[in-house]
Amino acid sequence: MSAPTLIACSRMYNVSAGVRARWDDLFIWLSKQAGVPLDIVAHASPAPLSELWERHDMGAVFMCGYPLSRWSYANRPTILAAPVAEPAWASGRPYYASHIVVPGNGSEAFDLKSATWGWTVRDSQSGYHAPRSFVADLFDGKPFDKLATGPLINPTGIVEALRSGRIEAGPIDAYAYALLAHHEPEAVAGLRIVATTEPTPCPPLVSSADAPPEFVSALRQVLLSAHQREDGRALLRPLGLSRFAHPDVADYQILAERADAIDRRLAAW
Repeated sequence: MSAPTLIACSRMYNVSAGVRARWDDLFIWLSKQAGVPLDIVAHASPAPLSELWERHDMGAVFMCGYPLSRWSYANRPTILAAPVAEPAWASGRPYYASHIVVPGNGSEAFDLKSATWGWTVRDSQSGYHAPRSFVADLFDGKPFDKLATGPLINPTGIVEALRSGRIEAGPIDAYAYALLAHHEPEAVAGLRIVATTEPTPCPPLVSSADAPPEFVSALRQVLLSAHQREDGRALLRPLGLSRFAHPDVADYQILAERADAIDRRLAAW
């Protein structure tokens, strides 16, 4: 019997065709080094990410930490590894944050309290829950949804809404922003970061719960050691990564806990 073919997908972070090609390079190398057949799929927007994460043939797929924190134990995806980004906000850990972005390149003050905000999708940590917490603090508990426009689907949607004037402030995953700034600087030209949310565990690469354990182990081992090899470092470098780390799934529980705390706070507002 031939070995099953699993899928690899960088949908969360293939912010442009050029960046997707760099992820494809990494997945091709990962498949070869691990000896695990991987079929690279796009699952392009606007296809819901939730449908991707419910597949039973995931081999190396980026998954947002918030839905992972809500997943019941049964059939919960298995974490392979999480990226450790080079920028300072990661602090050398598998963490990320959301940049609060507004139009303009100047240094003039921007009143976030008077802005029309945007959000991506409700099951996104970086595009919804992180800015919702930020806004709750900014407005002392005022409901985020009364101030915001969405769903705008992804960082591209946030950028387009900022440029068109549909919104005046919005969250962009800090790692996605770093990829855009490096590979597609024109995509974020004319935008300004005015705040950055508190770092939280970042989206990991996951496999399906029923993926062959020996495949999961092989893929994880290659990812975790990629930074120790010249060919691995050459693939990590254009992606702005220093290495991959292996977080515990329990690390992501803080995302659900914080969202629940905001729910209680807003219910009492």
